[in-house]
Amino acid sequence: MVSRLLLRVWPQGPAFGPGASCRPLSTGPGATQYLQRSIVPTMHYQDSLPRLPVPKLEDTIRRYLSAQKPLLDDDQFRKTEQFCKSFENGSGKELHEQLVAQDKKNKHTSYISGPWFDMYLASRDSIVLNFNPFMAFNPDPKSEYNDQLTRATNMTVSALRFLKTLRAGLLEPEVFHLNPAKSDTDTFKRLIRFVPPSLSWYGAYLVNAYPLDMSQYFRLFNSTRIPKPGRDELFTDDKARHLLVLRKGHFYIFDVLDRDGNIVSASEIKAHLKYILSDSSPAPEFPLAYLGSENRDVWAELRQKLVSDGNAETLRKVDSAVFCLCLDDFPIKDLVHLSHSMLHGDGTNCWFDKSFNLIVAKDGTAAVHFEHAWGDGVAVLRFLNEVFKDSTQTPAITPQSQPATIDSSGAVQKLTFQLNDALKTGITTAKRKFDETMKTLTIDCFQFQRGGKEFLKKQKLSPDAVAQLAFQMAFLRQYGQTVATYESCSTAAFKHGRTETIRPASIFTKKCSEAFLREPSKHSAGELQQLMAECSKYHGQLTKEAAMGQGFDRHLFALRYLAAAKGMPLPELYLDPAYGKINHNILSTSTLSSSAVNLGGFAPVVPDGFGIGYAVHDNWIGCNVSAYSGRNAREFLQCVEKSLNDMFDALEGKSIKTASG
Repeated sequence: MVSRLLLRVWPQGPAFGPGASCRPLSTGPGATQYLQRSIVPTMHYQDSLPRLPVPKLEDTIRRYLSAQKPLLDDDQFRKTEQFCKSFENGSGKELHEQLVAQDKKNKHTSYISGPWFDMYLASRDSIVLNFNPFMAFNPDPKSEYNDQLTRATNMTVSALRFLKTLRAGLLEPEVFHLNPAKSDTDTFKRLIRFVPPSLSWYGAYLVNAYPLDMSQYFRLFNSTRIPKPGRDELFTDDKARHLLVLRKGHFYIFDVLDRDGNIVSASEIKAHLKYILSDSSPAPEFPLAYLGSENRDVWAELRQKLVSDGNAETLRKVDSAVFCLCLDDFPIKDLVHLSHSMLHGDGTNCWFDKSFNLIVAKDGTAAVHFEHAWGDGVAVLRFLNEVFKDSTQTPAITPQSQPATIDSSGAVQKLTFQLNDALKTGITTAKRKFDETMKTLTIDCFQFQRGGKEFLKKQKLSPDAVAQLAFQMAFLRQYGQTVATYESCSTAAFKHGRTETIRPASIFTKKCSEAFLREPSKHSAGELQQLMAECSKYHGQLTKEAAMGQGFDRHLFALRYLAAAKGMPLPELYLDPAYGKINHNILSTSTLSSSAVNLGGFAPVVPDGFGIGYAVHDNWIGCNVSAYSGRNAREFLQCVEKSLNDMFDALEGKSIKTASG
């Protein structure tokens, strides 16, 4: 079960309104150091956040069986019911009581936080494709600012301003406003800052505002996932002041913060990046970055060899860097090329273990590629939004700004690694595996232009439910079956919440899909509309439950984790083939909204699956799909498009003439 909290896809035009084009340059020492100066401290709400509830066992079993219903035939379902009954009255009841007792003793965190970190860090699979996703920025609204050097400099400075603002406690707390007119106001902020942190959440709740957990944010910077035998570790060194830059497989570092912790001048950063871009050295024969794409135990062993061969200090510089800036030497051709480049690239120019890599292509196309163990999309999306806004509205330099007249050859250190024959062989093997795997990955994308949120809301339908129904209908159309489907939902409204799973495949989506595909002529447009309304209502219920920590996936996962930790035999429920089937997520889907994001994506979470990043915009729907050999992303998208057209026809009162794809 891989958390995939990401992604609104597709451009939404210049973000943040008219201000995006006026370009005042930052002036004065304060302006160059901080993004904002929130009067409410960044972590003001953290102590008083509500705790993630442990669902009642009977509710979890009921929800689990509801999700299994569309996936199983009657005989299989009866067997699964029996497993559930035995679990609920036997070992499951015992484990649940232990989990609740354990949770009461650990009020500083959530019941899922520890097991979820372990799930990521103990996995031995390569993190490339299996875990790391990407989100790509929209282009800068002013085209001349998309020059690679200009954009890389401005985004680096904005990222550093984010760091400084966060660490100074001046970053606006992350709050979900249900009534912004009351809660997102200066008046409310001036009042709430005087409420003690232990009570502040309740003050926000009174005006329908929901502060979100920000405990993950400190891992954004100076952080790296370190491969270790059996289980990786997260490393953070917030004292380090240097940036890591990758170009053509070479590693460079230079200080971007001075001894007092202030951001060095933008003209210096530009000069150093220009110096790196002018390095004409050929690509290294053995690019070290490939090792980060290896099986984690293999990488752990090779990393130990690196350390033993005198590279410990150099690796420390890589691991502790503020973040990794990747300068690619090619322009982006189209959206499919963008997805491949930002999701995995050629393996030589991204340090996959870093908490995030800021990638800037030759034409200024930029993206964030991030490691997933330390955190979820909510923190990364906030970072991405702030960097886009700051770098486009108050850029540190203009395309005409001159780099500082300094000797970059002294300030920029090019890192070198001592590689023995075993390490060279390891890199060669990692490259071969990487290349072979990437050949099997296909990505495709499309835009549905007949309508989006505005039209669907007028029909009183949930836009997300309609998108998910289109995926169910498309898979049934292409493959003739209903399969396990994963939609990620943030539980950041709770202390140390991570994600919960929405299970979009339901008896309602199955019935509706079959009506559209197998017997459309037997149903009037009104009847089809009613079936869609039932899907929308049920999907809305599932979404609310998941956001409130009332799904079943995390609870069952935590109980299984507890059984293993206590050395208990695995309960039969987990040995039931149906449990394996529902956790083999053939359709892995995710969506997040942002006007700063052009496109986002991730790989399938199972070999025979699809990775679906999507967004429902005001007047259109975007979808970015990945698949491995054996599945066809383009054909699937054609089926999604056909399904959306059929649904829109029904909503417009037209009859569905044919069930053919």
